[in-house]
Amino acid sequence: MQRFTAAQWIPYPADLTFAFFANPYNLPLLMPEGMRMRIDRVEWAPAPLDSVIAGAQLAQQENVAGAGTRIEISFRPVRYLPVRTSWEARITEFVWFSHFCDEQVKGPFEYFRHRHGIRPEIRDGQIGTELTDEVEFSLPLGSVGQLGSGAVLGQMKRMFGIRQKRLPEILESKLRPSS
Repeated sequence: MQRFTAAQWIPYPADLTFAFFANPYNLPLLMPEGMRMRIDRVEWAPAPLDSVIAGAQLAQQENVAGAGTRIEISFRPVRYLPVRTSWEARITEFVWFSHFCDEQVKGPFEYFRHRHGIRPEIRDGQIGTELTDEVEFSLPLGSVGQLGSGAVLGQMKRMFGIRQKRLPEILESKLRPSS
């Protein structure tokens, strides 16, 4: 089993950040453009109701994928090759303003689980959000497949680097009033 972790603090409120990440349609915005990721299908399961967030305006503006939601995506694993890979994931855990987890149902990995941690955190007097990502995966073909783990970890590091760069710009645009 391989593990990858990433962390980022952003100066945006946890409710906006959580709602953004809990909407699968936002995923392609965070991915490298060369992957040409797209959402092919979503089977929605509702997020649990919570009296604390029931009136949260930002959370209501997004499609929120609760536990049981299935998401089918496709992407180009190699930038310049016109071959697409399909991936189906299911949300297995969902706790408002804490975390949610997705696990691969079908796809290129033998096992894949991604825990998205999202929690409010104040730094230097500024309200923000601490994001943590914990990914566990194993490749198919046993020990032969594990030879590719280094390449996969390198690709994850690049993908999360792109995400960390784009995320503040995307959230800023969501906070701007529409004209």
